[in-house]
Amino acid sequence: MVIVNFKTYLEATGRKAVELAKKAEKVHKETGVLTGVAPQLADIAAVAEAVEIPVFAQHVDPIKPGGYTGHVLIDSVKEAGAVGTLINHSERQLKLADISEIVKAAREKGLVSLVCANDPSVTVAVAVLKPDMVAVEPPELIGTGIPVSKAKPEVITDTVRLVREVNSRVIILCGAGISHGEDVKAALKLGTQGVLVASGIVKAKDPYVIMREFAEASKH
Repeated sequence: MVIVNFKTYLEATGRKAVELAKKAEKVHKETGVLTGVAPQLADIAAVAEAVEIPVFAQHVDPIKPGGYTGHVLIDSVKEAGAVGTLINHSERQLKLADISEIVKAAREKGLVSLVCANDPSVTVAVAVLKPDMVAVEPPELIGTGIPVSKAKPEVITDTVRLVREVNSRVIILCGAGISHGEDVKAALKLGTQGVLVASGIVKAKDPYVIMREFAEASKH
């Protein structure tokens, strides 16, 4: 599984978000490897209409319908075509109580919950909440091109071991610094089931080539 977070890069904004999502869809169709995308909120509807691969929101707020101007209602991202949402990315961190509310709301709305965490203990804490997926991403490695699977392999192995003690079903992803196919292979060997990536693909000279490399690496 390869999930691409578009963040707020201009290379993945507006029409370019749709173009990048179509490249991800092409990779999925060619390789059979599940490839999802997480565009900005304003681009979810256009992306979801253009492709058939999973589209995730980058964030939703723990709110009910009502007077919350400027917040993100989970119903709105579902209506726009998202099948799930990222939760607690290191650039949009939340309190554990709020993470719990959002995971519960996602479950009630039939959306996939992907909770990000920055170390093994935090990952275990959120795994107890029974999200569909967790992604471990040491924040100091995000955007550096230094993969966590190499720089801090013990973070991955410790996370997998501890998470499996409390949740045998959750899908575990690896993030931070993933930029080459060999990084994906390393992450999978350490016990994860996929990667959450951003700049390694979005900022690449040819995102399709890198996504294809990632997908091929995940099959071996």
